[in-house]
Amino acid sequence: MQFDFSPLQQVFSQLTELPDEAVRLFHGRGRCYPSLEQLTVDWLSGQVMCTVFKEQDDDWMEALRQCLRTFISSGVVQNKLTCVFIQHRYRLDNSVEVLFGTLEEQVVITENDLKFELSLGKKQNTGLFFDMRNGRDWVMRHSENKKVLNLFAYTCGFSVAALAGGAKQVVNLDMAKAALKQGRRNHQLNGHTLDNISFLGHDLFKSWGKLRKFGPYDLVIIDPPTFQKGSFALTKDYQRILRKLPELLCPGATVLACVNDPSIQSQFLIDEMHREAPSIKFIERLHNPEVFEDIDPQGGLKCLVFSNENGVL
Repeated sequence: MQFDFSPLQQVFSQLTELPDEAVRLFHGRGRCYPSLEQLTVDWLSGQVMCTVFKEQDDDWMEALRQCLRTFISSGVVQNKLTCVFIQHRYRLDNSVEVLFGTLEEQVVITENDLKFELSLGKKQNTGLFFDMRNGRDWVMRHSENKKVLNLFAYTCGFSVAALAGGAKQVVNLDMAKAALKQGRRNHQLNGHTLDNISFLGHDLFKSWGKLRKFGPYDLVIIDPPTFQKGSFALTKDYQRILRKLPELLCPGATVLACVNDPSIQSQFLIDEMHREAPSIKFIERLHNPEVFEDIDPQGGLKCLVFSNENGVL
């Protein structure tokens, strides 16, 4: 197997100092770096997390370890560096291999001056998706004095951004109550009062009545998983959401609809919105952070902004 780690080496060589905020350092998943398509590297407030998404042969893994050892021994960032580890995402136990320091499993990171708690080393996902950074920034800039509905809220990253942007009320809905509990902690980390935030651990498709009672909303965020066994299949279930969406919206409301399946293009959401909710018009697609460059412009995260012409009166 041929492989080339020079793109990652170049990233490390340019790190004369590391940022205070958490960032993605290297994104191989965009398929711009042959042989490194299954690798990402994140800087997490002193810890470097290398995630390998698919099993690689021994030579490839040893080349990755050597690249990381060279970075560790360079000493350029030694005052900030506390741990370097590899997460074997393809293994059932998501096992972690620590190359340097001691892994801190619960860590608080900063993004756009907001604080988020991450869980490292045990779960597939840490609690925050870095490709959504621009989406959270957009929500923060468009939430002032708005009532916000955050569907598939996970750990409430959008909710934290909305409150930071001056939202008057946020309703978070997600089936995973543990994720919502972490979302509650995220709000507390940022000094938010919980009086105007709701955390609903419900199945969306059984909760329309409850959501209508909280509404109507000025901003609705839809960021579903691509597939969740037994609860959500993107192409089929997104249609069900869009069909009922208008009854939740104020006139002139905004919708941020997202999809992160490489096989599904932006046009899918635009067409389905037009078919199921024709009063809601497409406005723009948000740019992804530069580090998330993809060989296919439609291959990465798609965050689409829509505006409602009618809505609930």
